[in-house]
Amino acid sequence: MFNQFLTNKISAMALSLGLIVSPVPALAQEAVAPQSEIATFADLTTLADRSDLVIRAKIRRQIAVEAERAPGLAPGFARLYIEAETIALLSGRTSIGESLNYLVDVPLTAKGKPPKLKKREILLFARGVPGRPGAVQLVGKGAQLDYTPELEARLRPILTQLVAADAPATVTGVRDALAVAGNLVGESETQIFLETTDRSPVSLTVLRRPGQSPVWGVSWGEIIDSSARAPQPNTLRWYRLACALPRELPSSANLSRDPSARRLAAADYGFILSQLGPCNRQITTS
Repeated sequence: MFNQFLTNKISAMALSLGLIVSPVPALAQEAVAPQSEIATFADLTTLADRSDLVIRAKIRRQIAVEAERAPGLAPGFARLYIEAETIALLSGRTSIGESLNYLVDVPLTAKGKPPKLKKREILLFARGVPGRPGAVQLVGKGAQLDYTPELEARLRPILTQLVAADAPATVTGVRDALAVAGNLVGESETQIFLETTDRSPVSLTVLRRPGQSPVWGVSWGEIIDSSARAPQPNTLRWYRLACALPRELPSSANLSRDPSARRLAAADYGFILSQLGPCNRQITTS
């Protein structure tokens, strides 16, 4: 009777949470290193940015959800109902109890069985489930990672930057771009204004001077600072740009009518992207 009750409870949870359970990418089945080791700065920032809760926990119990009760389950994966013990709340906008439960999709072992996770320490990137005390919902792919002190050391600075008073706004795209030639040959200035979720101003500036390498910077505020500099790699400010800007300057955002000025604006935008470098991801998607 108890087992049937538990099965019904797990099935109801599985159906209510639907597909938002954090399937691990198929690539992970072939990866040599654990996901906690291959996760990049962009991966960890993406997961932390989406989360209301970042939890260190220890798995106490796992139960496989029947495939017919696991909508959206990918071939080669098992959906598990996990009960875990909270060890520490690394970051949280809401409180969490001593125990928690959640659903996660994990790749099957070479024998076609779910991996045994009991007693494993993990880091969870999650949000609370309204009306279900103790239940959390993972925020996406890779949201359950094996815990290591090294992983926590990499994650802590990211969490600090996300809650800082001067944390940069989330960039969603390019609003306007304008390139203006100077009085000297090879002299120009390009300004690019970005869209953000909270409508706070963010602008990029590229300065070209004869005989000098171009210099670019970003201003996070109303004042366009000509002395602003580029963000350091693997910081939240870098992530807001490198992982959000489109790969090409949208034609509609280019305010110049003169063809040469339009080409300059597009070239300067490409220069910025090349300086930022790629947004390298291994376990998440944008």
